[in-house]
Amino acid sequence: MEVFGFAGLFGLILGFMFGVGCAFAVLYTIYMGGYRKAVSDSLEEFPTKRFKEELDKIQRRGSREATPK
Repeated sequence: MEVFGFAGLFGLILGFMFGVGCAFAVLYTIYMGGYRKAVSDSLEEFPTKRFKEELDKIQRRGSREATPK
C-alpha cells in the first residue's frame, strides 16, 4: 500500500466512480430519448412513414423465412 499510495487509491476509486456514473448517464439519456420518441410515435393517429417501411421489412423477412428451402 505504501508503494501505491493514498493518492493512487483515491484516484482509482474516484476514476471508477466517475467512469461508471458517466456510463450510466449516457445509457439513461439514450433510453429516455428512445422512450420519448416511442411514446410520441404511439400517440400519433396514423403510422409514420418510417413505421410503415420497417413493418414492410419485417413482413418480407418473415415471409422469406417461412418459405421452405
